[in-house]
Amino acid sequence: MKEVIYTDQAPAPIGPYSQAIKVNGFLFVSGQVAIDVAASGDIQAETRKVMENIGAILQAAGLDYSNIVKASIFVKDLNNFGAINEVYGSFFTSESGAPHHPARETVEVARLPRDVNVEISVIAVAV
Repeated sequence: MKEVIYTDQAPAPIGPYSQAIKVNGFLFVSGQVAIDVAASGDIQAETRKVMENIGAILQAAGLDYSNIVKASIFVKDLNNFGAINEVYGSFFTSESGAPHHPARETVEVARLPRDVNVEISVIAVAV
């Protein structure tokens, strides 16, 4: 059975898609952006907001960052790779302090919705 996940703690979809879909123990989170923060030009603040949006959706599904098994990062300027990694990586520390990083790819793209600088989508699994 498929369940649509929605929270008002993350941006509402700007098109015909859901924030996330939960099916067979998997959660597929649509690409998240930080519309309000993007205009500031601070890639770390933008990345942090994107990850907080993802966290809100995970929470609405009864999951957290430790449930993420796969992430896709789309970025307008790959020169921001290090700054994005610094923030992104800070969201994946276990209670013991050891990192638990999901599988991932990072792709530079020509343009993103609403002219943001970074978009991240994830797949999580209830274990």
